[in-house]
Amino acid sequence: RRQRQMCIRDRMSHIIECSQLTVRYKSTTAIDNIKLSIPAGVTVGIIGPDGVGKSTLLSLIAGERMMQQGSLQVLGGDMRDKKHREAICSDIAYMPQGLGKNLYHTLSVFENVDFFGRLFGLDRLEREQRIKELLEATGLTAFSDRPAGKLSGGMKQKLGLCCALIHDPELLILDEPTTGVDPLSRRQFWSL
Repeated sequence: RRQRQMCIRDRMSHIIECSQLTVRYKSTTAIDNIKLSIPAGVTVGIIGPDGVGKSTLLSLIAGERMMQQGSLQVLGGDMRDKKHREAICSDIAYMPQGLGKNLYHTLSVFENVDFFGRLFGLDRLEREQRIKELLEATGLTAFSDRPAGKLSGGMKQKLGLCCALIHDPELLILDEPTTGVDPLSRRQFWSL
């Protein structure tokens, strides 16, 4: 997997490229003719007021939303191409907006991360090692048996990040990951 990711990175100058990207919801234009190029190996923030299409853009990049107009290249291929989207889905981690939106609230902390590890095809030994590392890094080890639904907002976001990182993605997309989180948890989250 790591060798494949290095090959992907070597053959492209930008991890994300779009031009004339436009999305409309009935009479409302959410994204209007965006042009964007993002190289690999950088952290990028997209800022703007509510309702300007930030979440729509991120979900398009993640392959969670169908394209309407324009072009979008992610990890070296066209996001309109179903085969390309399927081929890179395990190279992308997407943490949607909202506290714990990517979690299963009746599953424990450990079970959530383990589920995502299984989903991405990690074998038992690799899952156990990655889960141990991620829970230690986020301070969630002591809560590994607690149901996700019983965690604080900050802890849910840390768990969501663990689930997103379990398979060591090439592209990590975080949609307002610290909204509604206390200042201490926010600082811890960004340091991770």
